[in-house]
Amino acid sequence: MKKIIPSYVRVPVIFFLVFGAMEYLIDSGDRPAFLKFPMVSVFLLVFMFLLIAIEITLSAVDNITYNLLSEEEKQKIATEHKLSYKEKAWFKKLMQKLTRTQAMENENEIILHHDYDGIKELDNNLPPWWVYLFYACILFSVVYLVRFEIMGADNQEMELQKELAQAKMDVEEYMKTAPDLMDEKTVTLLTDPAELEIGKTIFTNNCAACHRADAGGQIGPNLTDDHWILGGGVKNLFHTITNGGRDGKGMIAWKGTLKPKEIQKVASYILSLKGSNPAAAKAPEGEVWVEEAAAPEVK
Repeated sequence: MKKIIPSYVRVPVIFFLVFGAMEYLIDSGDRPAFLKFPMVSVFLLVFMFLLIAIEITLSAVDNITYNLLSEEEKQKIATEHKLSYKEKAWFKKLMQKLTRTQAMENENEIILHHDYDGIKELDNNLPPWWVYLFYACILFSVVYLVRFEIMGADNQEMELQKELAQAKMDVEEYMKTAPDLMDEKTVTLLTDPAELEIGKTIFTNNCAACHRADAGGQIGPNLTDDHWILGGGVKNLFHTITNGGRDGKGMIAWKGTLKPKEIQKVASYILSLKGSNPAAAKAPEGEVWVEEAAAPEVK
């Protein structure tokens, strides 16, 4: 191998193979392992030093061994070095094992006694690599038949459907605890005073200009009564604040300014003002909203 691949190629290849394996196996997050863990850098430097030292040692041993040879042996080695790899004994032996071809001088033993327009045919054996590949295909087909047709294992389409279903459940579970991924389907009403106080601050800074500080309504509608233009409840209110009101005359969309968690807090604060009856409140707009859970049972 040393004579086939020169040391200036072999050393970098071995080094980067080890380097790549360490980066793959060591969990270093978003940073390279040799930067995050100093010991990895130390190991790589020592490893590179050892590779170079081994190459120097092997080269010295080869030189000493070569100088101890007789002139006849040196001449023999020089002759072998001039041969191409196809002319070397190891390559010929390998090709013979892979193909089992007959030498040209022995073709008379395997020639078939017919020809086509002067073209004669030889009865060569099938190459061993082809035969072994054929046997492997037969074995694979048997395993495939038993696994999928007899035992009923999942095929690719079934595996995809299961993975998609599992991914959907994982996303739903994650969104339950991920505030910044909250939407109108997963938002819940907050009642904690501290969170409502934060919602009040957000309302004062962003909403009071149109709805008044007491939410009694000015340019925007009164938010303290039972009437809602686009639906009441925390889910509808979250959707309206996020995406805006009616086209052309409604409130702007706040999704570019407020985070989902902030919209949840301000929506919960607004709903906490229901029935506060501020002075000089704006007349009701929209329809009376009744939560589904609180709707009277129809008999």
